[in-house]
Amino acid sequence: MTTFKLSTQTIEKIDHWLTKYPADQRRSAVVASLLAVQEQNGGHLTDESMNAVADYLKIPHIEVYEVATFYDMYNLKPIGKHKIAICTNISCMLRGADKILEYTQNRLKIGVNETTADGKFTLREVECMAACCGAPMCQIDDKQYHENLTSEKMGELIDTLST
Repeated sequence: MTTFKLSTQTIEKIDHWLTKYPADQRRSAVVASLLAVQEQNGGHLTDESMNAVADYLKIPHIEVYEVATFYDMYNLKPIGKHKIAICTNISCMLRGADKILEYTQNRLKIGVNETTADGKFTLREVECMAACCGAPMCQIDDKQYHENLTSEKMGELIDTLST
């Protein structure tokens, strides 16, 4: 069995979050802890890394797994250099998100939850990202929102990320 060792930097991040909660509520730091471990592990979580978080927080492993499998921000397998998350909730769908998603799939030659052969892009379909006034929209790398998308704008975005 492979073990995952939390780095000093990851432990410091987790400890920082632990100071924000009562000592008997260590599980409250699980969201931030998983993000730190995911960053340490090159962008995805493994069973071993999730177990290391649970052990460090002194909570049952299942509680960490429940969080990691519920939220879209966690990747349970390796992903591409850039994650493109296209919102397909009602506001975005009514304003053409289905066309943006189809364009992106055709342009990248991958389906939803797939990664391009060169490892540059992973495509996700997500629910509401709270940018309804700028629908349709996508988020790149869990950081940047791009609103009022068209196929042309999506193509330009992919071109920019390709360099």
